[in-house]
Amino acid sequence: MRSFVYNASPARVIFGQGSVKKLPEELARQNLKALIVLSTPQQASLAESLELSLNGKVAGVFTEAAMHTPTSVTEKALAYAQAINADSIISVGGGSTIGLGKAIGIRTNLPHICIPTTYAGSEMTPILGETADGQKRTRSDPKILPGTVIYDVDLTLTLPADMSVTSGLNSIAHAVEALYAQNANPIISLLAKEGIKALVGSLPIIIDDPSNLAARSAAQYGSWLCGLCLGSVGMSIHHKLCHTLGGSFNMPHAETHTIILPHALAYNAPKIPEVMEELAAIFPGSEGDAIRGLNMLLTRLKVRRALKDFGLKQDDVEKAAELAVANSYWNPREIEKDLIEELIQRAYEGSEAKADL
Repeated sequence: MRSFVYNASPARVIFGQGSVKKLPEELARQNLKALIVLSTPQQASLAESLELSLNGKVAGVFTEAAMHTPTSVTEKALAYAQAINADSIISVGGGSTIGLGKAIGIRTNLPHICIPTTYAGSEMTPILGETADGQKRTRSDPKILPGTVIYDVDLTLTLPADMSVTSGLNSIAHAVEALYAQNANPIISLLAKEGIKALVGSLPIIIDDPSNLAARSAAQYGSWLCGLCLGSVGMSIHHKLCHTLGGSFNMPHAETHTIILPHALAYNAPKIPEVMEELAAIFPGSEGDAIRGLNMLLTRLKVRRALKDFGLKQDDVEKAAELAVANSYWNPREIEKDLIEELIQRAYEGSEAKADL
């Protein structure tokens, strides 16, 4: 066995149906009494209901979390947290809200409790991506990792089926890249494969039966594991492309990950034969070809596969490729600008992924 380094995640996880009811107990354990509750505008009612349930321990609610964590929103939320003398952060929602909680947390050292309602996995990572001046930049610091995560499947039941699917595919992308990461290790690889299996098995059920509690719980479990993968090893071309498209072209996060996933995997396929075999064994209908299996899964899940459907312009393709190759980073296959531009072009058009670049 090759040498490796494994760093365990120190986050406390409370998992199970109805587990949000344990929040008062968790606050008492940490002696927290003046919370700022964060959400997006779309989930303001959930944040407000949480406030009502906490019997005066909420100092204030901020409902302006936004996609890609703009620093302008962070500065506004930070000023509000300081004005109400918040002693802790509760982020309830998906990656946008959790990102804002991380941004405030790293600036203030306030304890951060996450209550995810999607399958994004951000809650399990010490990574923060922030957008300013049309650029999305990421940084990693153990202090960014939320201290407690509460997974309550009941809070995912209202997530629309199409959003559930793209959120879950976003998580699968984390685990796929973890399998071929430069600093991959056998522990994270086990978690990655387990997480992918859980999501591949549950997402088709959710698209047909969004209220299926067992499938929802399995998807939440899978997203937890995939998030751990994202937070434990380095990412490569897939995440670089998604950060470029999201930060510079304001493309929607989960949908962009969904579209880029098969193309990025196909690009790297010639250099990761063992990973491709492992994935082929996980994706149904692969017949030994992971790209075929992933394409079939995306068809089964009825996702939209063209970046142009979400606002990317043809003129943006070349610029996105230039931005994606501007700074060097590790990838199992050498980064070539012309091929990356072709990859983005295929994603722009919504073509089916092929390992022929």
